[in-house]
Amino acid sequence: MAKSEQEHEGPVIHDRRRIDPRTGQVKDPTGGAAPGRAAQAAVAGVAKARAAKQSGSKAGGAKADKQADKQRAAAEKRITELEASVAERTADLQRVTAEYANYRKRVDRDREAVKAQATAVVLAALLPVLDDIGRARDHGELEGGFKAVAESVERLVQKFGLESFGSVGEPFDPTIHEALLHSYSADVSEPTCVTLVQPGYRIGERIIRPARVAVAEPQPYDPSGGEVAADGSAEDSPDSADEE
Repeated sequence: MAKSEQEHEGPVIHDRRRIDPRTGQVKDPTGGAAPGRAAQAAVAGVAKARAAKQSGSKAGGAKADKQADKQRAAAEKRITELEASVAERTADLQRVTAEYANYRKRVDRDREAVKAQATAVVLAALLPVLDDIGRARDHGELEGGFKAVAESVERLVQKFGLESFGSVGEPFDPTIHEALLHSYSADVSEPTCVTLVQPGYRIGERIIRPARVAVAEPQPYDPSGGEVAADGSAEDSPDSADEE
């Protein structure tokens, strides 16, 4: 084997790179360092492709941002509409709840009024019976079984809130008293109940029947010095008659 062949037995490396790594220049296809037209065209194509890619990426990013902003605005608008709808429904619910509460109060009030009215009607029908019991007690005739029945009736009406009022000596009040008789008396300083004809009855503040009484008023003053008759007319004194 020849000596030249032994010197070339190692691996042979062929540098096919178009760009010289030391100078950065495009190699000549023929082996020189100066770039040829084909290489320049290739480099220009690569640069154009990269620029087009970057431009496309920027355009795509701007389009995506614009679409995201549009979706965000639509979502915010929808949220605003939903919040307004929720506020409106809440106001409607509160109004209906308040109306229902007022309706229940009104129904309860009307129910109590009807109940009180019915109770008053029934108790008013029993007042003559209570008057008879009172007269029998005053005359000492409330005895035996009749006494037990009478006391049961009185307890029953008291259970429903009926109470009697009116007594001798209390001031006359036209809102709770009914004057059946009228007279003058020197023993009173204001209109006063001097006789209780029939007691009055009430349920709470509601008057079922006023107390029926005889009323006496203070003696009228006669400037002439004469006496005043029971009907309020002045009478001449005996001294005045003698002088005439």
